[in-house]
Amino acid sequence: MGKLFGTDGIRGVANVYPMTPEVVLSVGKAVAHVFKEKCGKEKPKFVIGKDTRISGYMLENALASGIISVGADVLLVGPMPTPAIAHLTKSLNADAGIVLSASHNPAEDNGIKIFSEDGHKLPDNVEEEIEKYILSEKVKTEQIKGDLIGKAYRIADAKGRYIEFVKASVNSMNLKGLKIVLDCANGAAYNTAPYILSELGAEVVVLNDKPDGLNINLDCGAIHPEKMMALVKKEKADIGIALDGDADRVIVCDEKGRIVDGDHIIAICAIDLKENGSLKKNHVVVTVMANKGFDIAMEKKKIKVVKTNVGDRHVVDEMRRKGYVLGGEQSGHIIFSNYTTTGDGIISALQLLKIIKEKRTKLSKLAECMKSLPQVIVNVAVKEKKNINKLKIYKNIKRAESHLSKKGRVLVRYSGTQNLCRIMIEGENKREIQKIANDIAKEMKKEIGI
Repeated sequence: MGKLFGTDGIRGVANVYPMTPEVVLSVGKAVAHVFKEKCGKEKPKFVIGKDTRISGYMLENALASGIISVGADVLLVGPMPTPAIAHLTKSLNADAGIVLSASHNPAEDNGIKIFSEDGHKLPDNVEEEIEKYILSEKVKTEQIKGDLIGKAYRIADAKGRYIEFVKASVNSMNLKGLKIVLDCANGAAYNTAPYILSELGAEVVVLNDKPDGLNINLDCGAIHPEKMMALVKKEKADIGIALDGDADRVIVCDEKGRIVDGDHIIAICAIDLKENGSLKKNHVVVTVMANKGFDIAMEKKKIKVVKTNVGDRHVVDEMRRKGYVLGGEQSGHIIFSNYTTTGDGIISALQLLKIIKEKRTKLSKLAECMKSLPQVIVNVAVKEKKNINKLKIYKNIKRAESHLSKKGRVLVRYSGTQNLCRIMIEGENKREIQKIANDIAKEMKKEIGI
């Protein structure tokens, strides 16, 4: 068995190692054992949620069985957004929360994300301890008999709890007069997001809210927002909102059907928070993937920018460490720490809608606060993740950096969740940077590609 935890939990093809029922059973045992020792309770409680993948039924039962066999209780909430599990873990006074989801990945994948009792993702040392027990298979359950065995409970009001929590993040403000196209990605928010927006008074045109276990993220949602963009123009809507499979990220489009990505949403919200005197320490946190145009926009408003490695957990860690209130990623993971402990696509969308409503302006006008430099991203499937600095292609990368100088940048990194190398180039000339990216990708594929 190899290393299980990546940058965002455990992830892989369902029914293939490590996302097999056998391994997930061991995950349940290990998690329950570690938290049982950590919290010192006779019967700790674990919230389990999932997205709409067909494999969720199989893996949910395996995970719950593992936890129960160690003498802990399980609170099953069914299909719910990942951020909902973070909230419910605190709301239900549970000792940890576990989500079965592969986020924006295709339906055949699945994954495991774990939250501690405070709703934050586990630190590396706790994941390492859990992994040690999984791989060693040293969690014994023979002594757990009779009434020591745990129980599983279905939490009937979980959906309502989350809906009210999200609405409270904007004080249940009235969205009457706004027409919204909402793409649920046939994912975990299909039975919450439409209700939230409708109950707040908006006119909602809903797309992709009929999951069948296989259509999650399929040509829809935050990864494929094209249908949403077209429908916004057709319906003459004010905004389009596209969530991903587990609804922890959001991408929107303006009333003209033009994409407004995470960088722009963060910029709009950062400026609004500063104007309201609510941008704590005058800082915003983004990752190294943020467009150079974001830096330019923040500099104009005299807002300081902190950059982290890719991954929302790194953004959250920096925000917690320094007490910042806003951070996120270009991909649409956005964290408003006054309300959430992790990225929440619905809450992020509501914060943007609040600004639109209060300023009585169009999203297209708000988005003018930032102008993105042309950016190209090319993915290369790789056999293994070798140190990029030691590859032959590294000379080409350095040459491209020197050529672009201060008028652009080059970022070559491996995906934390897939065997991919991502080649990102920014610059003033789209044709030029596309050629640079393609050339690097071609050589990368020759050297370590599949």
